[in-house]
Amino acid sequence: MSDKRDYYEVLGVSRTATADEIKSAYRKLAMKYHPDRNPGDKEAEEKFKEAAEAYDVLHDADKRSRYDQFGHQAFANGGGGGGFGAGGMNMEDIFSMFGDVFGGRGGGFSGFEDMFGGGRARTVNPNAPRHGEDMTFKLEIDFDEAIFGSQRTLQLKLPAECTECNGTGAAAGSGRKTCRTCGGRGVVIGGGGFFQVRQTCHACGGEGSTIEKPCKKCHGSGQITKPTEIELKIPAGVFHGSRLRLAGKGAGGLRGGQPGDLYVLLSVKPSDIFSRDGQDLFVDIPVSPVVAALGGTISVPTPEGEAQLKIPAGTPNGKVFRLRGKGVASLRGGSPGDLDARIIIETPANLDRRQKELLEEFAKTSSSGTFPAAQTFANRVRVFFSHREKLKK
Repeated sequence: MSDKRDYYEVLGVSRTATADEIKSAYRKLAMKYHPDRNPGDKEAEEKFKEAAEAYDVLHDADKRSRYDQFGHQAFANGGGGGGFGAGGMNMEDIFSMFGDVFGGRGGGFSGFEDMFGGGRARTVNPNAPRHGEDMTFKLEIDFDEAIFGSQRTLQLKLPAECTECNGTGAAAGSGRKTCRTCGGRGVVIGGGGFFQVRQTCHACGGEGSTIEKPCKKCHGSGQITKPTEIELKIPAGVFHGSRLRLAGKGAGGLRGGQPGDLYVLLSVKPSDIFSRDGQDLFVDIPVSPVVAALGGTISVPTPEGEAQLKIPAGTPNGKVFRLRGKGVASLRGGSPGDLDARIIIETPANLDRRQKELLEEFAKTSSSGTFPAAQTFANRVRVFFSHREKLKK
């Protein structure tokens, strides 16, 4: 899995790319590297496979969500989706998908025919149901919510079918008429020769028809903005950049079409106590010089509560103790991560007279062996300056 390129990099799109952008990027690569256009070119064939593999994952909302969270590891060991190796797609699968994307009927180069104008254009039914668009919502959550999970109520304004025209976009007593520009096909054909490219009709936006008298409530769009309340469950263990999918909670469909999905992109605030790397947590524990010198038991905060940690006498500043299994819960149901507690020896402050006297007395009774690190450093400094004097002569 480690030698695979990032799927977003393969298609040349950003991690926030829409479904249409992903599809468009794949179409360009598939057209460029299709085996029928590059006979005998093994490198082009591999790029064709690579692009198909990336598209197979990123165009599917479930697979994409898993990939965004776990990368290629999400599909390791038969995890489903992605990969032409163990249990992955074969060339027949790719050509089938290729035909679906390009509107063709087969795996060969004929898969381009509709795209380039070679097939018969179909008249668009203006009353056909239309699927709602997927929507993305950014949500900032506390660090604690990411660790323990939480329940949120989202107050959103989402596109919904217009109640005045029932999604037709036409005013009462009015309707739609066939678009004069595209003749009701929703597309126009440009270019010449083999590369005749079909493009969405600019006059009707691909509908194949235009509105005689637009609905006053939705201004002909067929949709209005509607306040919506959505319950969101944030699972324990999410991290900064996680995407949660709420099926059917996106923009409403038109004329009976199914609604799109809602994707919630999480942004996690920093913690005042912990730092995090994946499932592992890190915390700095202030410790008095007395405890560090004599040893003792300190309390370490963990997601499960306070843990008692025994530190030995002579514990140096910066010493790290690892608490196994005291990190963040796994989204995939595995074992939690670890927690690393770093000892930070705190210099005494706000001393009263008696405390100062005791420290002075301690200093008088100390020897070079009391602070071995300082003694070692002083010895090295003396050697350095001695060497310097010799070099000057």
